[in-house]
Amino acid sequence: MPIIVNLDVMMAKRKMSLNELSEKVDLTLSNLSILKTGKAKAIRFSTLEAICKVLNCQPADILEYVKT
Repeated sequence: MPIIVNLDVMMAKRKMSLNELSEKVDLTLSNLSILKTGKAKAIRFSTLEAICKVLNCQPADILEYVKT
């Protein structure tokens, strides 16, 4: 898939665990895990906004397009 999810990179930069992010964003661990591993097929803008707010980053810091 040409869209790469760099959520784990941003979490590491912010020294935040999946559990902590899950609580702050109010998403289940399983949903965040699916997103983090790149297995998600879609993401709501409200979810992306919440993640960006908590991690203090931009959507482009989390999602990356790689030409195949």
